[in-house]
Amino acid sequence: MRYLPLTDTDRQAMLATVGASSIDDLFVDVPESARLAGPVPGLPLHASELAVERHMSALARKNLAAGDAPFFLGAGAYRHHVPASVDHIIQRGEFLTAYTPYQPEIAQGTLQVMFEFQSQVARLLGCEVANASMYDGSTACWEAIVMARRVTRRGKAILSGGLHPHYVSVANTMAKFTGDKLVTALPTLSPEPDTLDLIDAIDDETSCVVVQYPDILGRIEDMTALADACHAKKALLVAVVTEPVALGAIKSPGEMGADIVVGEGQSLGVGLQFGGPYVGLFACSEKLVRQMPGRLCGETVDAEGKRGFVLTLSTREQHIRREKATSNICTSSVLCALAMSAHMTLLGEAGLRRLAEINHVAASAAADRLAEVDGVELVTDRFFNEFTLKLSKEARPVVRTLADKGILAGVSLGRLYPDASGVANGLIVAVTETTTEEDVETLASALEEALA
Repeated sequence: MRYLPLTDTDRQAMLATVGASSIDDLFVDVPESARLAGPVPGLPLHASELAVERHMSALARKNLAAGDAPFFLGAGAYRHHVPASVDHIIQRGEFLTAYTPYQPEIAQGTLQVMFEFQSQVARLLGCEVANASMYDGSTACWEAIVMARRVTRRGKAILSGGLHPHYVSVANTMAKFTGDKLVTALPTLSPEPDTLDLIDAIDDETSCVVVQYPDILGRIEDMTALADACHAKKALLVAVVTEPVALGAIKSPGEMGADIVVGEGQSLGVGLQFGGPYVGLFACSEKLVRQMPGRLCGETVDAEGKRGFVLTLSTREQHIRREKATSNICTSSVLCALAMSAHMTLLGEAGLRRLAEINHVAASAAADRLAEVDGVELVTDRFFNEFTLKLSKEARPVVRTLADKGILAGVSLGRLYPDASGVANGLIVAVTETTTEEDVETLASALEEALA
């Protein structure tokens, strides 16, 4: 029996308190076209457990698994090998939770992992302090923008054209509620990022400049000059990293002057998982720590002098007065953060650098081979494990044709930017340690046929 403690009188009193005449008034922000007037069309009101299991299994068989085909998808979500020991570790009873522990005395295992995770992320991103994770990279990016507003007391953020469009979309959605002005741009199929344009756009109203590293096209740029330009105008530089494995081979954003570094940690320890759940990374300089969202786990000693761990900083609405909170994120991806931490621990510094080297060597060989195909041009020769090709035809139908043949060729820019002109022929290709020479040759042969 369902437990519904509220009476109609209770509901009317609650609605009156918030100034709503009906429950429907609470959903006015949802467009009418997106609302259902009744049950989901085509979905039966009831079915047996056996029937549902058979139906869902039939749907699952339509999927093409990443490990069952030549796989070159990336653009923010990457296929890497995750050691079996990672799954074993996160299944242990002292760790198996996706939530933030509130009672340190019974959650020392999880708190210690959070502490180690923060230490790993801070070192990886080149910052002095990191929090205990966030939902994902896109929401971490938005939190960095509003943090920059709090720090600088300015409301204009400049977003690079090389920033992932999904991250831009999340920022635009959230900015509707905060009043922040976001200056955005579209990428161009050129070998150089838009760094000079970003420097020219910084003014006295700018709170931050947001860049991706490597960017959506795979391009890598030294951010030192951009960081100097931001600081000259008392603005912050926010760097977004969607492929943390790259930092085993290239300078960290913090080393180049980034004030806040955020990103997506999925490629270490976390599978593709149909796009989530993932793990958001957030790090910054120590002087900004009081404005950092989320939770910060710290090390301490108990009354007997024994080492222990506690939540040191939790400036969110569940812990302090709502109007003083720096974030409304109510939990973190602790289980995914544990998986990332376990993978990084198993790799160690030498292992991460070796993994990065393997990725880059494989990607370079693939780029050279694919550039030999008639109708294919390599956009930039500075990349890590992801690069963009310019095809002689629109990329979307080519990707569809190859997918029908069991080849997941990459992500078309036309899919990411359907309304942008000049990028429709762009194809983002990701190559990791899971990609074989045979996979690359299969893609090259298929492109030769599709572009003929």
